[in-house]
Amino acid sequence: MYLLKKIILLAFLLNGFESFANINENIVISTASNALVFKVDKNKKLRQCYYGGKLNSSDYSSIQISTIDAFPTFGTSYINEAALRAVHADGNTSTELVYDSFTTEKEGDSVELTTILLKDVYFPFQVKLCFKAYQKENVIEQWSEIRHTEKKPVMLYNFASSHLAFSNTNYYLTQFYGNWAEEMKMEEVKLTRGVKVLDSKLGVRSDQFAHACFMLSLNAESQENAGDVIGGTLAWPGSWNITFDVDQQNSLHVIPGINAYASQYKLKPNTVFKTPSFLYTYSSEGTGTVSRNFHRWAKKYGIYRGEKTRTTLLNNWEATYFNFNEDVLSKIIKDASDMGFELFLLDDGWFGEKYPRNDDTQGLGDWMVNRKKLPDGIGYLINESNKNNIKFGIWLEPEMVNPKSELYEKHPDWVIGQPNRALDLQRNQLILDLSNPKVQEYVFSVIDKTLSENPGIAYVKWDCNRYMTNSGSYFLSAENQSHLFIDYVHGLFNVLNRVRAKYKDISMMLCSGGGGRIDYATLPYFDEFWITDNTDALDRIFIQWGTTQFFPAMALASHVSVVPNGITGRSEPLKFRFDVAMSAKLGMDLQPKDMSPDDKEFSKKAIQEYYGIRGIVQFGDLYRLLSPYTNARTALMYVSENKNEAIVFTYLLKKAIAGNNQPLVLNGLDPKKMYAVSEINRDPKSYSWFSPLEGQIFTGEFLMKYGLRFAMYNEYDSKIIKLTVRE
Repeated sequence: MYLLKKIILLAFLLNGFESFANINENIVISTASNALVFKVDKNKKLRQCYYGGKLNSSDYSSIQISTIDAFPTFGTSYINEAALRAVHADGNTSTELVYDSFTTEKEGDSVELTTILLKDVYFPFQVKLCFKAYQKENVIEQWSEIRHTEKKPVMLYNFASSHLAFSNTNYYLTQFYGNWAEEMKMEEVKLTRGVKVLDSKLGVRSDQFAHACFMLSLNAESQENAGDVIGGTLAWPGSWNITFDVDQQNSLHVIPGINAYASQYKLKPNTVFKTPSFLYTYSSEGTGTVSRNFHRWAKKYGIYRGEKTRTTLLNNWEATYFNFNEDVLSKIIKDASDMGFELFLLDDGWFGEKYPRNDDTQGLGDWMVNRKKLPDGIGYLINESNKNNIKFGIWLEPEMVNPKSELYEKHPDWVIGQPNRALDLQRNQLILDLSNPKVQEYVFSVIDKTLSENPGIAYVKWDCNRYMTNSGSYFLSAENQSHLFIDYVHGLFNVLNRVRAKYKDISMMLCSGGGGRIDYATLPYFDEFWITDNTDALDRIFIQWGTTQFFPAMALASHVSVVPNGITGRSEPLKFRFDVAMSAKLGMDLQPKDMSPDDKEFSKKAIQEYYGIRGIVQFGDLYRLLSPYTNARTALMYVSENKNEAIVFTYLLKKAIAGNNQPLVLNGLDPKKMYAVSEINRDPKSYSWFSPLEGQIFTGEFLMKYGLRFAMYNEYDSKIIKLTVRE
């Protein structure tokens, strides 16, 4: 008995010593320039104590322990909003998490994974806080993993990916919002006491009205090149929520994650509920650095084959809509080749037998070739493309179905809907229920059959044109209906994983009637994305300005379109339309057959000019010079990694009778290098006020302090200026 008492006492002392050691231990998640610091208090509660610029390793012990819960839970954390709310099997509505342990391991040379284990003080219930620190890119990826071994399921009502807290004087939030054809608008507001929520409850096409990303400027309004800024985005294509709560102490709590609205989730024992990743970065040098951090991260980790040059393409949609045949498409393919494009994309309308896809009211879901339009099938068009030395791509919308289709007639229970409710259509279509494994198999078979039967297809445009209503599943049980929003996304990823495992070399565009699904959970499967159906160049300046705050231009498909524009009715010069599209990934919907000889010749030269700068635009660092939100003239530039080349784009948005002479003070150059400047993609019919600067050589320092100065006069004036190092 005495020996047993000594063993128990020793165990108690060792446990106490371990707790004391943990209290004084710093848990530091760091990158090259950022650091996130946690400490454990005397009650073994994990506290977030610091997030900002990286410190000397000896300084972390001097950081004071805070009272801010690292992962606040309902019932036991003194905070308005909980990152986690669970009801345990016995009906207990609270969760109290304490620190257990942490591990850190390397994943390659420049990624470090830290896992912090928290356990409930009573229930066999735990949460792992997981952090991937991308050293070179200064991005932290965070998610949580919830698990339990209780005898019965635990109901999860809130399940955030992260909780970040700040104690500053003022907070300024830039949010991104819009609608179809108006995506990624930007607005900055000062956060005041209380809760502000950015969210989506749409289930699918969840970025239609707001995007799950934000800029948070600390103490003062955001600036491009100065100030403390945090940028964050949630990697999740379903319903999402980001809460900003300024508490009674003026501390700000940021809680991002899946939107828990109508989505309570029954977690079975020994099952892991993994939340989506929240990606964030800190900059002490303004929003520009935040964007460049995300772009560098995305090209390596966040977009499929981010090291690969993106192709130019010509789409038939504006030329034909649903009305085409083999002869019409063969002519467009030849025109695409003659113009210098690398790929022809066949859009909607090529499929359907019993219900041919001659408009958007029928045929969706029946992915067999319409032989009346294409008697020789897709293979004929692939051969026509091969003969003209360009690649062939095709449009698919595999998640959707028209009620007027053979698929719906056979499987009406495969759609998302509710018993005893009328069908609720958007764009005359319904959503297939991807929570159902049989539907997942069918959706995969659509892609697999199309690509395997037509091995020359090099490109797929994957569309998704509506969001959820009547959100019910005929597959899920009555008690699990609230799982639909989450299980749909998991089903989508199951399909995408299978597609990419089999078709690694096929390029794919992520489209959702525009930018309804642009996120870093889906983009790792896709080479590029279609941010908006609005191809009006003036509107595109604003849409692309907002988009590239977080997503790189290399993957942003930007097309030259017809005038008057089909959405806005606005007419803009061809050069202006090209110059805007060339600032991202160039493509075209404007058809060569509709061009004058002069316009066709200009377009051919513009495409070749783009090939000369494509490497800088797609792989260079973006620097924003003049915002279209605050200037009549806007400008941005890309700088190559070695700083030997740069491309400047500038556009005049409003006519200046006396001339707009706003200096273009450049950025990102090597101050000691000498740069020759020249205008490219010139319109030979118009006078260029840039001409006196043509061929001149300046130091990088001069260009970044004094800048380039030349007048622009007319609405829609535009210039592309190339800088090349001279020895």
